[in-house]
Amino acid sequence: MAVSRRRFVTSVLAGSALATASTTELLTTLASPAHAASPPGDVVGKVTVGYQGWFSAPGDGAPIGGWWHWGRDRFQPPSPANTTIVSWPDMREYTRTYPTAYPNLGNGQPATLFSSYDQQTVDTHFRWMQENGCDTAALQRFNPMGDEGPTRDAMTQKVRSAAERYNRKFYIMYDVTDWLTFQSEIKTDWTTKMAAHTASSAYARQNGKPVVCIWGFGFSESSRPFTPGPCLEVINWFKAQGCYVIGGVPTWWRQGIEDSRPGFLDVYHAFHAISPWMVYRARTVEELDSYYNNVNVGDMADCAARGIDYLPCVMPGDLAGGHRKHGDFYWRHIYNMVRLGSQGLYVSMFDEYNEGNQIAKTSETQATTPAGANIRALDEDGVACSSDYYLRITADGGRMLKGQLALTAVRPTPPMVGTPPPTGGNLAAGRPTSASSQGSGFPASNAVDSNTGSYWESGGGSFPHWWQVDLGASHQVNKLVVRLPTGWGARTQTITVQGSVDGNSFATIAAASAFTFDPATGNTVTRTLTTTTARYVRLSIAGNTGWAAGQLAQVEVYAGSTVPDNPPSTPSGLTVTGKTSTSVSLAWTASTDDTGVTGYQVRQGGTVVATVTGTTATVSGLSPSTAYTFTVVARDAAGNTSSASSAVTVTTDAAANADLARGRSTSESSHVQSYGSGNVVDGDANSYWESANSAFPQWVQVDLGASRTVGRVVLRLPPSSAWGSRTQTLAVQGSADGGSFSTLVGSAGRTFDPATGNQVTLTFSGAQARYVRITVTGNTGWPAGQLSTLEVYAS
Repeated sequence: MAVSRRRFVTSVLAGSALATASTTELLTTLASPAHAASPPGDVVGKVTVGYQGWFSAPGDGAPIGGWWHWGRDRFQPPSPANTTIVSWPDMREYTRTYPTAYPNLGNGQPATLFSSYDQQTVDTHFRWMQENGCDTAALQRFNPMGDEGPTRDAMTQKVRSAAERYNRKFYIMYDVTDWLTFQSEIKTDWTTKMAAHTASSAYARQNGKPVVCIWGFGFSESSRPFTPGPCLEVINWFKAQGCYVIGGVPTWWRQGIEDSRPGFLDVYHAFHAISPWMVYRARTVEELDSYYNNVNVGDMADCAARGIDYLPCVMPGDLAGGHRKHGDFYWRHIYNMVRLGSQGLYVSMFDEYNEGNQIAKTSETQATTPAGANIRALDEDGVACSSDYYLRITADGGRMLKGQLALTAVRPTPPMVGTPPPTGGNLAAGRPTSASSQGSGFPASNAVDSNTGSYWESGGGSFPHWWQVDLGASHQVNKLVVRLPTGWGARTQTITVQGSVDGNSFATIAAASAFTFDPATGNTVTRTLTTTTARYVRLSIAGNTGWAAGQLAQVEVYAGSTVPDNPPSTPSGLTVTGKTSTSVSLAWTASTDDTGVTGYQVRQGGTVVATVTGTTATVSGLSPSTAYTFTVVARDAAGNTSSASSAVTVTTDAAANADLARGRSTSESSHVQSYGSGNVVDGDANSYWESANSAFPQWVQVDLGASRTVGRVVLRLPPSSAWGSRTQTLAVQGSADGGSFSTLVGSAGRTFDPATGNQVTLTFSGAQARYVRITVTGNTGWPAGQLSTLEVYAS
């Protein structure tokens, strides 16, 4: 099984390592002229999320069997003693779950987990991606030649199906960790298995080429002991296959220090795009800024000077390590990379519950986390966050990347949308505890685990003694349940209940009174409290008739909730009433409410993109030729929100005079060497498609992504004077489905003359087409079809 790549941490911060880099080299890089970045595609201008898809459970049908990636021993159920995860998923939307050996959740429900091998799980994840602006998923693929191979093969098909279903893109991200024979095997795996998936409409393409990422070349760890030669050969091999190749490279790739081996710069510069690793490199906002100033700025300049796309890694922060700062850490990382001018973002990771840097829905409070398992929920720093909070931050970050949201260092995403859900369970379960003292073997934490046989006992000596729990956030506390082990004899403890919002100043919630524990009633005392706002609840014990110490086996704290008035009815009839290349207009039927509807929110996924008081809205600042999905919710005077309306999906119009083919998916009848069809839409006038020789007819075509009204094509050959004049006999055809084609321009000789830019423009009556094909039946300059550019325009 592959070793997790994210456990490697550099030993220094950004500022200190920079001192070893060449100042002359950095200044030269910054002064170099920048080449144009690639046009928007499926990774450039987009948000990509890393997708592991590597969790399984007994009974799910996965070939690997067992609790894959949930527990260290996959043949035993995961538990606090057998685990590889540090965060707990929000399990409410999975239709099939699997029981574990973890204690029950804080609300008393069984602790269950999902399997990635269930198609419903993958579908759920890709629906979340669609709802929250995650454009593309990078499917992680470790060495597939061992026992993991069959499961990973099947997961690729499941991801493909989900991406097609939810109109997302995906690509293969090879991780060469511990793959010592990668040089030959990665080629075999691509040609015999993975390349077939590029036929999917959901497979990501950039500059018309299928995207592949190789993660791990040049890292200094012993699990990647590779030399530059084999790495460079593999990159060039994938490029010769017509692929757009991304490099997942070390943080210090440009300087060749710290996590990067020296001598790999030619390898890094061979990639079409570079994505430096950042997980565990920074823990605070200040450290992110240090990397921005001392590493990222120079990296961006180096890439720009060489025409390499810069697709940096951004991360939400380690939840288990307390790095997240209720979203401020993640937003700062996104903000830094957007203001830098990055061509796209790579989020690590979507579902990495193993290391606490997941953005997928996560347990909000200890009520939905296994009791006593010491797993942090999203409210770990006292701020209540909805389970989809980091997905919503991703959506807003993507809007900022695409220019739909103004560049802002201030996080625009609220931790909660609407009214926070009631916790509904024991707020003290598994929470941090403290005490005035504790006897050996009887720690304060015993009173919040799930075992009523374990208990806290104070040290000896005179009373009073106290015990307290940190609920993680302030709540309207109104009930307390205190237990002793059921087998103990009767006793009475005199207890005062106190509360505090800051852990320093405590107020009395319930004055000192007798708590009588009787084995006939389960040694349990329940007290209704005056509703009090408190984060810290303290029990001060002034006496105990059964033992000369304070004793507590279990303390449960509950919060009251007022019943709000009814929320508004769900808006209905949401329709698109108009659209342009940058805006969409919507209308819907009004909601009703007992206190009155005060307004409506238009949402794109979980992000509010417009707020209005009427029943119409126009969402502006959108990108041309892009699909968007919207819903509407109503709000009332009490602040309640309705359920979301049915969604509508609409594609914005193409920009005026825009080339509809640029960066789109292509196909062909044949090609030779590295002259694949993707070259005709990559924006590079010097790259070109060339078909097999002496075998007319030949064709090349572009998929515009949706049916368009087209009326003009522009065809080019390279402008170099080495390309002499030639005439190609060709026709233009169009199709709505890629199967049945009609003729848009009849076959005739078209002369490409270097004196006029080797360009041919063909105009025709407007026609609906998604696929535009150029069929070549002759060429006076070479016995093959040849094109460097295929541009398609609206009529």
